[in-house]
Amino acid sequence: MLEVNEFNAIRISLASPDQIRSWSSGEVTKPETINYRTLRPEKDGLFDERIFGPTRDWECYCGKYKRIRYKGIICDKCGVEVTRAKVRRERMGHIQLASPVSHIWFFKGTPSRLGILLDMSPRNLERILYFALYVVTHIDEHQREKALETIEADVESKTRRLDQTIGDRTGAIEARANADIQRIRTQTEMRVRQQEEQLAADTEALTTAAQRVKDQLEEAQGKPAPKDIVFKPAELTLAEKGTPITRTMLTQLQRSLQKQLDTLVKTGRAEEATTRTDADKKIADIRARADQDLSVVRQEIAPDVQIVRDEAKIRRDEVDTIKWMQTMTETEYRQYADKYRFFRAQMGAEAVLEIMRQLDLEKLSLQLQGEMRTTQGQRRKKSIKRLRLMKALLRSGASPEWMILTILPVIPPDLRPMVQLDGGRFATSDLNDLYRRVINRNNRLKRLLELGAPEIIIRNEKRMLQEAVDALMDNGRRGRAISGTGNHKLKSLSDMLRGKQGRFRQNLLGKRVDYSGRSVIVVGNDLKLHECGLPKKMALELFKPFVMRQLVEKGFAHNIKSAKRIVERVRPEVWDVLEEVIKDHPVLLNRAPTLHRLGIQAFMPVLVEGSAIQIHPLVCFAFNADFDGDQMAVHVPLSRAAQDEARRMMLSTANLLSPSDGGPVVAPTQDMILGCYYLTLEREDEDMGPVRSFVDEREAMLAYDLDQMDLVGTAEVASDRRYARLKLHSPIQLTVGTWDEATESVVEQDVRTTVGRVIFNQILPDRLRFLNRTMNRTALRELVSDCYRVLGPGETAHLVDGIKTVGFHYATRGGMTIAVTDIKVPEEKPKLLADADESVDKIDQQFQRGLITEDERYERVVQIWKDTTQAVSDRMMENLDPTGAVNMMTTSGARGNKGNIGQLGGMRGLMADPTGRIIDVPVRSNFREGMTVLEYFISTHGARKGLADTALRTADSGYLTRRLVDVAQDVITRDDDCGTEEGTWITRAETEEFAGTEPDAFRRRLIGRFAAGPVSAPDAKKKDAPIVERNVEIDEARAEAIDAAGVAEVLVRSPLTCQSRHGVCRHCYGRNLATGDLVATGEAVG
Repeated sequence: MLEVNEFNAIRISLASPDQIRSWSSGEVTKPETINYRTLRPEKDGLFDERIFGPTRDWECYCGKYKRIRYKGIICDKCGVEVTRAKVRRERMGHIQLASPVSHIWFFKGTPSRLGILLDMSPRNLERILYFALYVVTHIDEHQREKALETIEADVESKTRRLDQTIGDRTGAIEARANADIQRIRTQTEMRVRQQEEQLAADTEALTTAAQRVKDQLEEAQGKPAPKDIVFKPAELTLAEKGTPITRTMLTQLQRSLQKQLDTLVKTGRAEEATTRTDADKKIADIRARADQDLSVVRQEIAPDVQIVRDEAKIRRDEVDTIKWMQTMTETEYRQYADKYRFFRAQMGAEAVLEIMRQLDLEKLSLQLQGEMRTTQGQRRKKSIKRLRLMKALLRSGASPEWMILTILPVIPPDLRPMVQLDGGRFATSDLNDLYRRVINRNNRLKRLLELGAPEIIIRNEKRMLQEAVDALMDNGRRGRAISGTGNHKLKSLSDMLRGKQGRFRQNLLGKRVDYSGRSVIVVGNDLKLHECGLPKKMALELFKPFVMRQLVEKGFAHNIKSAKRIVERVRPEVWDVLEEVIKDHPVLLNRAPTLHRLGIQAFMPVLVEGSAIQIHPLVCFAFNADFDGDQMAVHVPLSRAAQDEARRMMLSTANLLSPSDGGPVVAPTQDMILGCYYLTLEREDEDMGPVRSFVDEREAMLAYDLDQMDLVGTAEVASDRRYARLKLHSPIQLTVGTWDEATESVVEQDVRTTVGRVIFNQILPDRLRFLNRTMNRTALRELVSDCYRVLGPGETAHLVDGIKTVGFHYATRGGMTIAVTDIKVPEEKPKLLADADESVDKIDQQFQRGLITEDERYERVVQIWKDTTQAVSDRMMENLDPTGAVNMMTTSGARGNKGNIGQLGGMRGLMADPTGRIIDVPVRSNFREGMTVLEYFISTHGARKGLADTALRTADSGYLTRRLVDVAQDVITRDDDCGTEEGTWITRAETEEFAGTEPDAFRRRLIGRFAAGPVSAPDAKKKDAPIVERNVEIDEARAEAIDAAGVAEVLVRSPLTCQSRHGVCRHCYGRNLATGDLVATGEAVG
């Protein structure tokens, strides 16, 4: 087993079952933890000493072997190794699972790794794992072919049988029809024969009758007829009695006979034809009826044939569609399993494990590479995802089947402890409960398998085992979280690692730090910018080892032990040594939350009384600190390198500029601004008299000091207006030293100024003098910026210290304060409100008449009240005393603005409701007059919403920052120039649109960027040199020239278009705003 305390790196990867077994020191088979009577671990349980090691150092379970001399011996009685109890933090166990289970991270993560690998939807995968869906895990192709052959043979046999049925029934019909036809034919022949015989008989009778008449005629030839000779068949009288008989009569007889014979034959033939026609008709009818019967038979059998064929097709399709990894519902599986034996379908993690074992990643990778080249859109994306995962698995050497667990590791017992509480009860780690559930279900499943329980019971138990392992790995990731006592969610292995309270962020990254302290902060007015006041007691504790060493070196103590005693007893010499130790030893101050790099800065400590850390008022802005109970942490850099780094890079005087905009982060604020503004004001009083002139600053200051001391001599002198008392804001004429850029030296110049401005200029370096204007917030910020740019951080630190001292001094001397009476409600307010009410009434009338919609009415009313609030506020500001404290505070930018003052003395105006919608009923009162109950109620919505929003926004912005750090942490300036010709356009129009009335916004956006192409003036000729060449930094002077030339847009290098392979190059990044210089190589700009 690896030595857990000695490693250089850690690699997280999939563990194989063999690897888990190699970690394990034994199998845990029982869910018991400890025996509640003896309070010793149970055998084969979660705390078993045989598996995890002894609970007491160098002592086995039964006590046979005690002491270190038996080290390494395994007790023959209890089976416990004699070793340190510490091994219970290192030794692992394992649980041999009765059925494979999936690891929830790989199937339930986003995206689902198992789903991607198997090309299966997470929903189907979940249904398979939790026994709601079958999946085909094996197909026997030989058996499939046999199944297809069986289907074909079956079809053939059934078809043959149906054909035979058709043949039989057709034969019977045809035989019956043929018999009928034969009968009819026979009858017809008989009829025809009868007719022929009748015809022959009739012919015979006719011929005989004709012969008889003929004989009579021949006998009486040429004689008179003895009687009437009549040819009876034709009823033809040939000779009447007495008429002589002639040859003609014989001819006549012959003709008549022939005619009669013809008629007889014709009639006979007609009858025969009729007989035969009737017979044919009957035969045709029989044939038609037979055909009809045949057709009926065929129609009756044809659907059966079709059904046979359709069934065969369905079965063929079923056989063809049953493919490897196809999913089936319970019903489908039952249906197919009864019919076919060529496939095997399973449920649960076993099924997925079997599929995983059959995956050939190499072959699949090649297949997917081909798919990537030939497909488009969504299919291509899916192929890329799968390929990426497969490549990662192949690279790591991990087998995909390891994502399904067959053996479960059990973490060491001392990492999931169980401790006895005072009342005799036990507090246990949630992991023990989760492991217990897994073991119980696993043992129950084993027993059920041995008993041969029904499939449905086994399946249910397997699902419960899967759920128990899921809860152990990541409780609550799927389904309802398992709860313990008091309905609290049990903490799983993932919860132990995850999030702010997890092992990584809480214990590994967020360790407690030695040599650190924490205390409340107070203002240190007398400190220099690079100093902080450290309470003596705290400093002594922080620097204790250094002090002890110095005490030994100086001979105050003989050894470290006695030095420690001296420090603990706080002897007087300790303080001198402490002063010496901290003399050049910086400390780091940190205020949480540390949202940017200026949240931790280094300071040189100064020992102070009390228990509070003192900080310079000008570093409050960087720390976002105030003195209403804020606390700060102090850390001591120990090594020489750390101290040197703190001094060089982290000292507050080295961090004067804001990394976000390059502006000064130590610019004076509040009282300092007010003091400087008050000091540099110029006032012309009516009784001031003529402007007094002085030779130089010293003479003016002397005159002012003497006036302040009231040394103006006699009453006559005092009443002379030429010698009127010199005030701080009175205009004076004198010669001052100003810096001349051309000669780079101080030159004298006559100026009209005030004593206050002379005093203010005394704190300025020569290069920045003489400033002859009223110093408000903006002017002071510009002054600090100019000082940093011209003279660097050292002089800037001196300057801001001077501004702080002067500002505080004159803010106090000026005695500026505000009272309720300073706020005057404008007289015009009632009239403005009445006008607004009238306008609102008109709009309401229009709305009631249906001329405008509700939205239009709302928008107009809101606009009217906005305008009215602004008008009342403007009137109020006009009425303020120009020299009053309220006006000075807002005008100087020290505190408050027009809106704040307006709410104090004008009207509070419109408020928002909890949804953020503006309520169209304004608060008419102000804080000076006081509000009504309804107005107060309306105005509380905003306050409450503001507090809630602040809390929510803080959490959201913290999380966003964390994610941004994750993606940008490796963006480092590695190259000097990536050589790209691309860039980003900075346009004047766009800048003005976003910056509004902010002055010099376009110029300030250009400063510190590198030009991506030459920048020329709009009216420049071809031969004119550009203002800035390509790949040249646009500094303040060049930006000024571009702005002055009226250039509308400039193409600058940008990190977004940088072509560096890793990080960004220095040219694309440009100036580091925190230092004012080009970004250094190796700077972590992400």
